[in-house]
Amino acid sequence: MSSQSPCIREAEGVLGRKFDGPWKRPLGGSLSDVSAMTQPIDPGLRSRLQGSPLAQWTLLAAVSVPLAALLETMGLPAALLIGPMIAGILVGSNGGTIRAPRLPVFAAQTIVGCLVARAITGDIVLRFLKDWPLFLGVILCIVAASTALGWLLTRWQVLPGTTAVWGVAPGGASVMMLMAGAFGADARLVALMQYLRVVLVAAVASGVARQWQADPIASTVPSTPALPVLYWWHLAFTLMIAGLGGALGFGLKIPAGGLLVPMTLAAVLEGLGLVTITLPPWLLAIGYAFLGWSVGLGFTRDILLHASRVLPQILLSICAVIGICALFAFILVEAAGIDPMTAYLATCPGGVDSIAIIGASSHADLSFIMTLQTLRLLVVLLAGPALARFIARRLR
Repeated sequence: MSSQSPCIREAEGVLGRKFDGPWKRPLGGSLSDVSAMTQPIDPGLRSRLQGSPLAQWTLLAAVSVPLAALLETMGLPAALLIGPMIAGILVGSNGGTIRAPRLPVFAAQTIVGCLVARAITGDIVLRFLKDWPLFLGVILCIVAASTALGWLLTRWQVLPGTTAVWGVAPGGASVMMLMAGAFGADARLVALMQYLRVVLVAAVASGVARQWQADPIASTVPSTPALPVLYWWHLAFTLMIAGLGGALGFGLKIPAGGLLVPMTLAAVLEGLGLVTITLPPWLLAIGYAFLGWSVGLGFTRDILLHASRVLPQILLSICAVIGICALFAFILVEAAGIDPMTAYLATCPGGVDSIAIIGASSHADLSFIMTLQTLRLLVVLLAGPALARFIARRLR
């Protein structure tokens, strides 16, 4: 999928696949020195998980459903995403070998794009045009601050080589991983930093959203048609838009095209009154599950073993990036009058689809969130690798 949508590459679908290549090599050091957190919950579970893929998928589903139900009962936004994500981490870190299939993950991205489209109105465009210097300045400052943090962490030798430069970039995970090895960085640690950030951002954002929980944003968009015939027609057209938009995004190699092209296409067609975007709860639940699994299953035991000795430093760097973004969210609240929930989700450092799901399940301006998230993603993809490469060369 690395040649497909950077949204999938950023957010969620490639971690396990990347480590099936040359980066998956024997790890040095004694396992007795590894932190207890990397040991399987049940020593026998590891051998059982290395059995048939069917048994692994059965176990994954069996753990995901009650976890999602529990989080949903607790009122946690995006519970249907977080639950499968946690289940995927448990399976992947205890010897599981399965990975979320690329096509369903990509399809889930297109469905989330249609979900976001239901909340997009012309007002958000006017709002952005009115204050575009502020919004663009915030995004550029986030990228610059993250780059400076990576430079400091590398200069202080908090992490080996130039790992921190690539690991703290607020997005573009796959691009950063591919380039990291050529500049003396540990690609496995870069991958862990990028995808652990996705998990922590999703967890923190979901917790923050709960503090401002109100009616779901879905209640403000057109309701599902009452007539069954109309319902299925609208659903069929929605799936056609998702499929066509995803194919265009993939074929044209548009950054985050798997999400952004269906989102744009659906928003335009619904704005013109030509279609009614219809997404039944069961379809959203399936999409959320695959997105959660694509992240969680990437946290293999090998990666956790390799990273155990520098885990505190990794967590510190991730928290620093989240803190930097929260600071600029505060600036948006004070300078532009954006509500705190919307400002925080808009400046969160990825992944785009996780933030979209959390925003859709909370009382936030989803169209505003996606505008800034899209702009941040584009800036990171265009400028992030060049900045990281420049700093890595200067520090070599």
